[in-house]
Amino acid sequence: MSREERVVPADVAADRLDRAVARLFGVSRGRAMDWIADGRVRIDGKRAPKGARVGPGARVSVEMPPPDQPEGQPELPIRIVHADAQVIVADKPAGMPSHPLKPGERGTAANALVGRFRELANVGPQAREGGLVHRLDTDTSGLLLAARTDAAYAKLREQFTARSVDKGYLALVQGELHAGGEIALPLAHEGAKMRAVSDPDYAEEHGARAALTLFTPLERRGGFTLLEVQIPTGVMHQIRAHLAFIGHPLAGDALYGGPALPGLSRHFLHAARLGFVHPDGSRARFDSALPPDLAAVLATLSTGSR
Repeated sequence: MSREERVVPADVAADRLDRAVARLFGVSRGRAMDWIADGRVRIDGKRAPKGARVGPGARVSVEMPPPDQPEGQPELPIRIVHADAQVIVADKPAGMPSHPLKPGERGTAANALVGRFRELANVGPQAREGGLVHRLDTDTSGLLLAARTDAAYAKLREQFTARSVDKGYLALVQGELHAGGEIALPLAHEGAKMRAVSDPDYAEEHGARAALTLFTPLERRGGFTLLEVQIPTGVMHQIRAHLAFIGHPLAGDALYGGPALPGLSRHFLHAARLGFVHPDGSRARFDSALPPDLAAVLATLSTGSR
C-alpha cells in the first residue's frame, strides 16, 4: 500500500478532518469518512477522529486503498464463449464470484475478464463490476454478459431493466413435477436468504422486490425433476428462493432446504441460455451445456418419465 501526504495550505481556515481530506485528496466526503473509519488517515503522523480540527500547515496523510477496479487475473479459468468489439459472453465456473465485493478482492469473473480485456475496468457505473451487466451467484455456473464500451453497457442494461433479456437456466429440484408454472412473488432479504412474500403489506414494509420465475419440467429422475427455468426479473437468489417456496428446493442447496446428492458439492443451477439484442441491432443467443459436475450427478439418478 502507498501512503500519500498533503499539507494544508497556509491560507485555508481550520476545518473538520473529513472535509479537509475530501478537499486535499479530491474525493467525496463519504469516501474521506470511509478512509478515516478504516484507520487510513493520519494528522502529523497520528490517527484522529473525523471531527478533529485540521489547521494550516498540518500534514495529512492517507494509506491509499486498492483501486476499485478489479485487478486483472488472466490465469483464472473462465471460458470465453463470444467476443466482439462491443460485448463479451463468458461461461463462469461454479465457485467463482461474479465480481469483487470490496477493493482488492481477487478470484472473481470480473478479475478474469479484466485480465483478458483491460478496457472492461473502465466500463459501467460501478468500477468493481468490470463491465458486467448482470451477475450470477458464486455457486451458479453459466453464461455472463459484459460490455466493452459504455454505450454498449447502456443498451444492454436497458434490456435488463425492460425484462426483455432471455435468461434460461437448468435446475434440478427435489420432487417430481408434471406441469410447468410461474411464481410471481416479491422477494425480501431475510438474513443470508431471500424470502418469497405473499403478504402485500409485509412486502412493502420490508422493501421486497418484484420477481417472476417461469419453469417447465424436462425430465423426472429418481424423485427429482430437471427444470428449464426462465427469469424475466433478476433478484438475488430468485430461482432458489422461489422454487423452495413451492416445496421444490434445488438439489444441493442447503441454504434453502435442498437435499444433498452424492457427488454434488453445490446447488444444481446452471445459466444455460442468454438471448438479447446486440448493441449493433442484431439478435444474439448463446447456449451453455451442463458442466461435467452437474451432468455426472444427473447421470447417477434413475431415469423416469419425460
